[in-house]
Amino acid sequence: MGIETPAAAGRRASFGFIFALSLMNSVSFGIMIPILPNLIKAFTGGDTAAAAEWNLVFGATWGLLQFVCGPILGLMADRWGRRPVLLVSLFGLAIDFLFMAFAPTLWWLFVGRILNGMTSASFSTANAYLADVTPPAERAKVFGWMGSAFSFGFIFGPFIGGWLGEVDLRLPFIAAAALTFVNWLYGLFILPESLPPERRATRFDWKKANPLGALALLRSHRDLLPLAGVGFLFQFAHVVLPTIFVLYMGHRYDWTPKVLGSIFLLTGISGLIVQAFLVGPIVKAVGERNAVLIGTLAGAFAFAWYGSASTGSLYLIGIPIFAFSGLIMPGLQGLMTQRVTPAQQGQLQGANQSLMGLASIFGPVVFGETFAWSLRHEGLNLPGLAVYVAAGLMVAAFVLALAAAKARERVATPA
Repeated sequence: MGIETPAAAGRRASFGFIFALSLMNSVSFGIMIPILPNLIKAFTGGDTAAAAEWNLVFGATWGLLQFVCGPILGLMADRWGRRPVLLVSLFGLAIDFLFMAFAPTLWWLFVGRILNGMTSASFSTANAYLADVTPPAERAKVFGWMGSAFSFGFIFGPFIGGWLGEVDLRLPFIAAAALTFVNWLYGLFILPESLPPERRATRFDWKKANPLGALALLRSHRDLLPLAGVGFLFQFAHVVLPTIFVLYMGHRYDWTPKVLGSIFLLTGISGLIVQAFLVGPIVKAVGERNAVLIGTLAGAFAFAWYGSASTGSLYLIGIPIFAFSGLIMPGLQGLMTQRVTPAQQGQLQGANQSLMGLASIFGPVVFGETFAWSLRHEGLNLPGLAVYVAAGLMVAAFVLALAAAKARERVATPA
């Protein structure tokens, strides 16, 4: 039996800290998934189409702020460390939940989303944190575990939110705020810093702290921008889930918040199995590139299935297929983090977050308006039209990944 080195033990301990933090964060985020659209619907007097349009305004605004602020937070993490950025992000999320819990009007909900959009960087900064403490060859597997933390939150968060929402639509947000504050305290008193001063960026460069500067980093390596494009198309397609799925499934299958919580539970379990137990073996067997290709194909097929499923029972068949889209981001992160230095990991994740924000700007507009249009033209019998659009985006991601997702030279020094 080999003797474990202090460095290896430290890496495992650091991963345990960040995994637990991300897990609690994802649970608190998941709690609001089945509730926020219905709260917006309550403010609109029960008008589903109007709720879909307001939901897209909320999502697009949040995405715009992610697009602008993501690179700033990424550079802050490179210059001053990951831990302070995580703490700011968690605090902003907790305040956002309190706004949702007590908002008397839609505009108060809107203020909360603005605050959260400006400070939300927990998952991207957590990815930079893991790149700091994980050797390049192990990153895809570790990013898969991070994806499982999100899936775990997707299991219990919506389930808890659905049940609490049956009691009162505001109660899930109070629970989420409390859990996020606990998460913030955990980070404040327990989470260690992952980026030592000697590996940090030497200065904060405002020229890089904007979306155009972030794109300059992505253009610095011939493969980075195409890889980021695959991630952007995936994120764009994925926006269909928070934008319309609660309203879509309620409209098409008459599912209540309690049933929706159970559906999200099943979806989360499927994703958790893939990300926690299958990403590592699949990447080891076929490589990061092929893992990305499998994931994009699975996502395209699953979205097409969701859009065509005429009954709730048929919809359920697509859930285990969709779970394999969980291969996409671990594979992409594994490929992309190998191409930048330790002092650029935060900037890379900030650039990715900026692209995610861009997807969050246009995604709610595209999917929300498409869904609202399909509801207002029910004679065409195309309630799943918006989901078909998501399937098309996943097909485009697959085509781009064929050319872009290649494992080549690593430029980052081992963690």
